[in-house]
Formats: sequence, C-alpha cells, structure tokens
Amino acid sequence: MLLLAVSAIIVAMTNATSPSSTEETHVHTLVVGTGPAGILAAYHAASAGPVLMVDRFTLPRDKSCGGMIHPLSQDIFAEMGATMPPELLLEPEEVFFRYNDWDKKRSYDTKLGFLNVDRKPFDEWMLSLIADKADIWDACEYQGHEETPDGRLRVRLNARGQERAVTCDWLVGADGSRSRVRRALGLKPFDCYLTVQDYCLRTGPVDAVFDCFWAEEIPDLAIGYVIPKNERALVGLIYYPGTKRAHEQQDHALEMLRERLNIGESIKREAWSALKHRSVKDIVSGQGQVLLVGEAGGFLSPTSGEGISWALDSGRSAGRAIAAGGAGTSADTVEAVQAQHRRDTAHLRRMISWRLRIYPVMTSRWGKSLLGFTPKPLIEWITRRI
Repeated sequence: MLLLAVSAIIVAMTNATSPSSTEETHVHTLVVGTGPAGILAAYHAASAGPVLMVDRFTLPRDKSCGGMIHPLSQDIFAEMGATMPPELLLEPEEVFFRYNDWDKKRSYDTKLGFLNVDRKPFDEWMLSLIADKADIWDACEYQGHEETPDGRLRVRLNARGQERAVTCDWLVGADGSRSRVRRALGLKPFDCYLTVQDYCLRTGPVDAVFDCFWAEEIPDLAIGYVIPKNERALVGLIYYPGTKRAHEQQDHALEMLRERLNIGESIKREAWSALKHRSVKDIVSGQGQVLLVGEAGGFLSPTSGEGISWALDSGRSAGRAIAAGGAGTSADTVEAVQAQHRRDTAHLRRMISWRLRIYPVMTSRWGKSLLGFTPKPLIEWITRRI
C-alpha cells in the first residue's frame, strides 16, 4: 500500500509541474537527473530557493541496477531522518559480499552487508523525499545552456517534444555516465562498461550472499554477480568497454551458471552503462555555476562499481554548497560554492585515486591468485575499501 501511495505522489508531482506553455521559467536551482545524486542535491539546495528537476525518462524510471544499499548509503539516510519502508526489502533482506573465483573453485565470505531492494521502488521512495521541495518535469531532455547578460544560466530543454527554456542560478548535472551536462562543459565523455542483467527464476536454494565472481571462460567479463531476490536470482555481468556480442556472451554465461547454481529461465533482461575511469582527472566537480554529481562528476567506485552511496554523498555536497551560497551568483559566491563542493568531495576523489592504483592488481591473473593466500582479516579490510 505504501508504494502505491508513493507512486500516486510521483504522478501528481510530475503532472502538476510538467510544462504546458512556452512561458520561460526561472528557478534558483535546476537539477538534470532524478536519481539518488540529483535527489540529494535538490533536497539540500531547496533551502536556498525554488528547485526544478528534469529527467529524460518517464517517471518512475526503471534503471538497471543490482539494488544493493551499502552501509554508507544507510548512514546518509539516517542523517536525513529518512527510514526505508520495510516493503522495499526483498528476501533475503540483507546479503553479505562474497568473492567467488570459479576458475580456482575458491570463495571468500566477508562481513560487509547490503540491504537488498529492487531499484524501481527504491527510486520511487527516494522521489517521495522531495515531494514538498522540488518540482519535477519528466520526459524532459536537457539540450544545452548558455550564460545570460544578468549572470544567470539559460537552459534549453525538450519537454515532451516541446522546446522550453528555464533560467536558473545553479545547474546540477546528475545525468549519469553519459552526461550531456558534462559534455556541455567541454569535458571528454567517459569510456563505459556495459552491464547486462537477467532476472532468472530460481529452481532451488541460492546462497543468501552478494556473490561476486570472475571466470576466464567469459572473455570480456570485468566482474559478475548473482543476488537472490525473492523467488528470482539477479544475474549481472559487467563487460569491458568495446565488448562485441555482449548478449551472446551473456547467454553463454547463463548456461555456465545453470550448471553451478539453481537458476532457471530468464524472465527479464536489461542493460545499462557505467563509467570506467581513465584516470583521477576524470573526476570533475563542476565549472562556474554548474556542479556535477554522481557518475556525471566521476563519482563511482572503480573497483566495486558501487554507485548509490557515491551518488548520495556527492549530491549532498552539491546541494549543501548551493544552499550555503544563498541568493546571488557573484564571482566570489560562485568560487565559494565550487570550493565547498570540491572540498566536501575531496575524500571521494582520494578514495577513487587509491582504487585506481589497486585495480590493475585486483584484475590481474596473479592478483586473483594472490587472494588465495591473503589472510581473511586483510580481505575484510580491503573489501570495505573497494
């Protein structure tokens, strides 16, 4: 019942605020993207003035995702006073991370636990957190922006096939790994992994773990995972940029997995992209009156691929920086806002830098072999830092 009520709120929000004329709108903050990063940015920026969020998808969106809520994400929700409804949690409600080297038939259990959800209802719940803080236009694509003579930004949008313009003091790019806002700043697009997921029926018990595996039998595989979700098992494989015939490789992987696990036919397949860092220089928190958050800014773990906690953290940083800037966009204010956002995301930059240094070791053949001789306390320590 709660999720039905949340869906009704979202429909009311999008219908009530969708553009219906060519009249130009002005807001204090315009956020492109309604995922966790954009929502946290809007949540905090709303204290400084009106916020408009736009998303190219019709809401609620159905993003491909493992649906694993990291303890760091849970801490941010607790700080907000937001409690995830019990209806969001699947069976098993909590799963623990496990390494699984199927080539050497070795596995390594850890104590790192994640709450287990489906992404679509999770996004619906998150949108409900800003029901009284922001207007939302869905099916609305960002086209570009330019500065106005009075120091604001004029943002061009395509809203349900209708050209619209919105002026704003601050623009937040929260539009993912293929961010148009990022490209509008003249930044090089990311290389991207391809993630393909299958929801498979279970034919028997599946271990209650977030089973992270690798297998040389799948040539372009960066990493794979299996997660039980009620009567289904989610099977996801992350392929390197430039992978050809990924769906054929996915079919082969499912055949291989069915010989090892109690999984049956796939009832749904979906695909998405995730950024692959070239270097720490890919991390850009913004320019001028534009702030970048989540994958648009390069904020995602390059070793585990976990992105929700990084999105929440960077979105919170941008929203707080905008709120601290108050009204006006003088040169000093712009520099102060950007400086605060850089400072408050510096720990994310440091963590990504460290992960980029260890990633070649983790993914090398000898690095995977070394894991078999690594003491469990050290494996536990490393796991909490990837």
